[in-house]
Amino acid sequence: MAEEFEENCENNDRHGEIYQEKVYDAFVCPLTKQIMRDPVTIETGYTFDREAILKWFRECQNNGRKLACPLTRKELRSTDLNPSIALRNAIDEWTQRNEAKELDKAHRLLLSSASSEQDALRALEFVVNVSWKRSRAVYNGGLIPTISGLLKSGSITLRSKALEVLRIVAEENNENKEDIGAGDTIRTIVKFLLHEYIKERELAVALLCELSKSESLCEKIGGVDGAILILVGLASSKSENIVVVERAEHTLKNLEKCEKNIKQMAENGRLQPLLTKLLEGSPETQLSMALYLGELILANDVKVLVAQTAGPTLITIMTTGTVQAREATLKALNQISSNESSASVLIEAGILPPLVRDLFAVGCGRLPTRLKEMSAGVLSNLVASGADLEAVPLDDGDQTLLSEDVVHNLLHLISNTGPAIEHRLLQVLVGLTSSPTAVSYIVSGIKSSGAVISLVQFIDAAHTDVRVAALKLLHNISPHMSIELAETLGGSSSHLGTVLDAISDNNGIAEEQAAAIGLLAELPEMDSGLTKQLFKQGAFRVVITKLLSIRDGGARSNRYIGPFQEGLVRVLSRLTYCLAEPEHIAFAKEYDLATVFAGLIEANGSDKVIIASAFALENLSQESKYLTAKPEPPKCTLLSCFSKPPSVSGLCRIHHGFCTAKESFCLLESRAVEKLIACLDHTNEKVVEAALAALCTLLDDTVDTVEGVYVLCEAEGIKPIFDALIQNRTEIIQKRAVWAVERFLRIDDIAREVSGNQSVGSALVEAYRNGDYRTRQIAERALKHIERLPDFSAIAAQS
Repeated sequence: MAEEFEENCENNDRHGEIYQEKVYDAFVCPLTKQIMRDPVTIETGYTFDREAILKWFRECQNNGRKLACPLTRKELRSTDLNPSIALRNAIDEWTQRNEAKELDKAHRLLLSSASSEQDALRALEFVVNVSWKRSRAVYNGGLIPTISGLLKSGSITLRSKALEVLRIVAEENNENKEDIGAGDTIRTIVKFLLHEYIKERELAVALLCELSKSESLCEKIGGVDGAILILVGLASSKSENIVVVERAEHTLKNLEKCEKNIKQMAENGRLQPLLTKLLEGSPETQLSMALYLGELILANDVKVLVAQTAGPTLITIMTTGTVQAREATLKALNQISSNESSASVLIEAGILPPLVRDLFAVGCGRLPTRLKEMSAGVLSNLVASGADLEAVPLDDGDQTLLSEDVVHNLLHLISNTGPAIEHRLLQVLVGLTSSPTAVSYIVSGIKSSGAVISLVQFIDAAHTDVRVAALKLLHNISPHMSIELAETLGGSSSHLGTVLDAISDNNGIAEEQAAAIGLLAELPEMDSGLTKQLFKQGAFRVVITKLLSIRDGGARSNRYIGPFQEGLVRVLSRLTYCLAEPEHIAFAKEYDLATVFAGLIEANGSDKVIIASAFALENLSQESKYLTAKPEPPKCTLLSCFSKPPSVSGLCRIHHGFCTAKESFCLLESRAVEKLIACLDHTNEKVVEAALAALCTLLDDTVDTVEGVYVLCEAEGIKPIFDALIQNRTEIIQKRAVWAVERFLRIDDIAREVSGNQSVGSALVEAYRNGDYRTRQIAERALKHIERLPDFSAIAAQS
């Protein structure tokens, strides 16, 4: 190899033959004929390489021969070996001089543009051979930058060989590692991790693994954009070469010596190193890790892992750490607790008692305001998780977050803090009142503390977050405190004005708008005073404008548009409960509310929209008999007194007048009848109740009941009402169905057809036996129509 390399060097040297020092005979081992590395002298005075003479002694013993000098064959009395230090030093000096010259030749060969790829490969191989024996010689010869430059070669073979050589010269030599890490070589090596050639990836990750053993290079490797992400990907790959996976894993382990790298690993999904440092590190390290953790954006499954692994430690730091450590920990807990599953883990780990204790602390143990805000944020997340907080004790007693004293403390704290904490604590109450089991406790606490007025005042807050949270809270408690809220809101035009301002905002439909309209929708619809006040402040004009805009596609779809539309319909429907006022009737006519509500009844629509629309149509339909335009009676003449009155065309069959949907709210003219009938087999009983209520207005005694029956018959509505009676889903449906069926059975043809229907008969008997007084009376009349009960009044009349 040396001779071949020398020949190629000479061929590439412009100055011809280069001086080569002579090999002295004393340097050569008589046994191996090779230059000695460790010369030793035996008792005959001859010198051999240590390894060679020891081998000779073993062979003599193994073959049963006497120990003798290999050259003189003289028997040896001793096997003592005396190191020849002077000779070894001379050999070392000679070797170093020649290696330096050979390395210089190799260096010039690698730098020469005239060198072939094979020349360069042989030169690199020579460097490897020297490096095995004397790695510092490569450093001293200045070859590392040159070899690093080959990484940018266009030859795959040359690049691969350069990666291999750099790894070899870096082994066990920190100076060489530092030399390789100079410049942008590490960045170039990282790029190889993404190459399509497996061999290059394998060699590159092996080199990085070796370099990462140097603590000073760990930060530099981690500082290359994407380096840690690529390594994390390789280490977790199931399709990559197993050697690459293992080397990538070892490299990442080495890189953990640098805290900045640990943060990057966590950012790229490798969180365990950070958690280990957090659990086992010094207080300073724990602080750093907590700060990192608080800055990360964690996936939900990772939040659960962190909560399970480090939750107790974080809670301990939150409770006993320095202010700075507690702040960092609360920031981390704020993110971890934002997932339902991880929040439950933290609750099980005992976070709730110290968290609430810190929030309510006063005096010297009081938290700084910014920490209280963060604590309130964590508590808000925990509450939003839906955990059973009634079962989580806050102290050694039986107090929980739902206990009246705790609710009172929350309400007091809300009223005596700044906007940031107000917002968070209002969110806590929003979360608690979102739970069907917890809301009653909060409502009880609000009532007993007299906090309704102060909570309502928050809807006028300047800070949007506080205002939105207050509206959401009031919306949540409104089904349980509708009367109190109606009195408080109705007593102040400014409060109502704020709610209306939120609804009328034209910057899109957001959470604030949905909460505001939802609050108004829950207020008692029979409160005519509140309805009049809303009308006076222009609420219904705002509502109908918004509703028509959504219907006509004028609003961008988002997750709030459904609840917002439901609220609009429910608020608009409350106007129909107060139609005694002429201005309300005029408004309903102006906006053709009968047609609007009829159009909102769709089979696949929102249940709440259908229910509110059906009840609104019931109220409007009850006004039709008063609003229909009656035809003028014909003028009486002598001739007309003896002739039949002329018929008037275009009259409503039900109301016997001129009807329109807009002017008289007629169900027939608004084309609502078929839509209401379609709702009678709805899965939601409340929808059936509302639809049946609206249809029953066609059978009222103040209109043409017979024509009403025929209208329902033509619309195929008779059978669904009989079915509703038979199914007997709720008491209200039973009452209304019995009432309607009795009117159907006044028609002899229907009565005869139904008299043989056992199911109808049984349903009427059930109503007769178990209904309230009025329902029993109506059921009795219906049973008489189908002759299931004797009609004694008819018998008496006949007699």
